[in-house]
Amino acid sequence: SDMAAVEIAADDFAQLLPPDWTGTVRAWLAEDTPAFDIGGFVVGDKPEVAHLYAKSAGVLCGRPFVDQVFQECGCAVEWHRREGEHLDAGEGKVHVATVRGPARKLLLGERTALNTLSRASGVATVASEAVRAARASGWAGAVAGTRKTTPGFRVVEKYALLVAGADTHRYDLSHMVMLKDNHIWSCGSVTAAVHKAKRAAGFSTKVEVEARSLEEGLEAAAAGADVVMLDNFAPEALVEAAGAIKAKHPHVLIEASGGVTLDNIAQFAGAGVDVISKSFH
Repeated sequence: SDMAAVEIAADDFAQLLPPDWTGTVRAWLAEDTPAFDIGGFVVGDKPEVAHLYAKSAGVLCGRPFVDQVFQECGCAVEWHRREGEHLDAGEGKVHVATVRGPARKLLLGERTALNTLSRASGVATVASEAVRAARASGWAGAVAGTRKTTPGFRVVEKYALLVAGADTHRYDLSHMVMLKDNHIWSCGSVTAAVHKAKRAAGFSTKVEVEARSLEEGLEAAAAGADVVMLDNFAPEALVEAAGAIKAKHPHVLIEASGGVTLDNIAQFAGAGVDVISKSFH
């Protein structure tokens, strides 16, 4: 599609970050130094230079967060590698960045910056591998990361999915309605749950239903679900069920979830499957 053909630089995704994200960075620093910084007192404000190296292969991700950590600490970061760049450390460590500032300020931000960069780069690396594996056979759907994120760290991990070329799925409970088995059991039926959800969601919010069988998937689609998640299906059965639902409800999106790994993701990437989701966190 035209949308898929648009090239977006990984750096541009920083423009998505919400207005309060810098406050989140300040909270990280406050958590790490809630009282006296005695180690910082020992080294003082002597100007120093720190070098950041990558020691294993992966996708570099998290530059905006590192920049903000050190900005809060009064230090300057000079990057030598691009956001989203694949780093190959096979021939030794890769010089990623240089940070300059007072010794105590460098050490104040060091661990928070490294933790964030490592986490974001790890998520981006695994998600990038999954996208590549799913698309190897020509499948053009979306590989999405679920809401199974680290509490308090979702903005970083969802950002990392975008840098990796993956889909963020829904950001939170208010972003899209997902009716899972517990919702349906408690409400009484798939149809009743979908109708109640759509009454509150209106036209602007999609409703997704988790289906454990083809019958539940067909009922959900007939009731007006926008997305049907086929959960814990074996790959062959999943592709068959996706085709059956699409035949009757061609505009319904089909999501495959449950049991998806890097080793088998390509088996789920069949005709009729629009989204494959898994946890990357």
